[in-house]
Amino acid sequence: TYGDSRMAAPLPTSATLFPDMSAASPWASSLPEDLVRLVASRLLAGDLLDYVRFRAVCAPWRSSTASPRGRGVVDPRFHPRRWMMLSEGGGLYPGHPKLQGYVRFFNLDTGAFVRVHMPLFEDHCVLDSFNGLLVLQRDDDTAIRLLHPFTGDILDLPPLKTLLPQMHEVFPHLSSRKKLPYLRSISTAATFADDGVVTVMLALRRTRRVAVATSQDHQWTMSTWYYVINRAPFPYQSKIYVVHDLGGDHSAKIFQIDTPLPGEVLQPPKLIVKSTADKLRGPVFLVECDSEVLVIGYSKNLSSKLLVYKLADIVMEKYTPMTSIGDKAIFLQQRTLSASAKALPTLVGGTIMYFHPREHQLVQYHLSSGSWSPAMDQCSLRGTEPGPCSFIQHIYTCCSCKHWNKGLMCRWWKYPAEWIRWPVKGKLRQGVIDS
Repeated sequence: TYGDSRMAAPLPTSATLFPDMSAASPWASSLPEDLVRLVASRLLAGDLLDYVRFRAVCAPWRSSTASPRGRGVVDPRFHPRRWMMLSEGGGLYPGHPKLQGYVRFFNLDTGAFVRVHMPLFEDHCVLDSFNGLLVLQRDDDTAIRLLHPFTGDILDLPPLKTLLPQMHEVFPHLSSRKKLPYLRSISTAATFADDGVVTVMLALRRTRRVAVATSQDHQWTMSTWYYVINRAPFPYQSKIYVVHDLGGDHSAKIFQIDTPLPGEVLQPPKLIVKSTADKLRGPVFLVECDSEVLVIGYSKNLSSKLLVYKLADIVMEKYTPMTSIGDKAIFLQQRTLSASAKALPTLVGGTIMYFHPREHQLVQYHLSSGSWSPAMDQCSLRGTEPGPCSFIQHIYTCCSCKHWNKGLMCRWWKYPAEWIRWPVKGKLRQGVIDS
């Protein structure tokens, strides 16, 4: 268990992420360069920090491999894909004076923790995350910035306020100040060109439109079309998927929105799945698990068993339910994620965590047996803040942006309001919610 308002024992800081180990071991410096590059590529396909530590062994290994610094954002090979910012709880938001400029991150696959000094949170807030990159808003001018938490690389994008003139038809009677909060609830996708140009697409949840800009643009461009939505948009690589649960017959549709490459025109969503109620019933969720997009829904009603499909299969109309997700535990909320039970022992592999609308508590569905059980003991579930809290709750909080970026635990009975106020700079940050 973890204390909501207590810092853990000293963890690696940004200085230890890129250590200077100038003394070369004789055996290490004598390895052929092609072998060094091969090992480095295998490590880079896994966890970025393993690659960083590998390069730190000696100068020949560093000279034979590409440095993440300066390319941490524009080169997707260096994205910290399975790293998440940790919500400390107790209202200790990033930039809180008690944190002294430090922010903690944890790896969903390895269970590793690092602590990074990030003083820019004095005038920035987190709107979203994409491939481990933090999507920030700068307070004074609403500029959107992609931050690599470990290299410190930043990619600047146009301010959100450049969308305000395009919102007149959406909210014709609202002032600019009142329109801005509707732009801060986003899901992010991006494409990365070989020449370093990055195209970012924001699914604006509350306006049900999409905005696009490149790293060379001075303003965002909003789509002229709306997208139908029941669930928060799900970003995966360069695409955003949108689920629309049909109320009457309980069937569901899944749409795909592609991030345009530079020079291309943003296209409307295209329908890729139309399921019938006998195959899959809503509510329907999408989640990435082991580099695969999974589709999760019910077989009948909210008390029935959960069905898990591969999106690639049902696009081809092959409805074969999965019987195993290995050691992974899946978390379903407005955002979704998967984590390894091998690395995080408080989790149970092969389960799906979900706030059950009838049980009114966080439950875990065991895919192998088709049974439900409480996800946490009553102390962890109903404990007060500050106090012990199951790490399951920390992970679950990552799925609720309105709690996650404010240092709050996702406790549905404690913070029921849709709009949770920022403790600082509320007028500049209002609107980061899940809808």
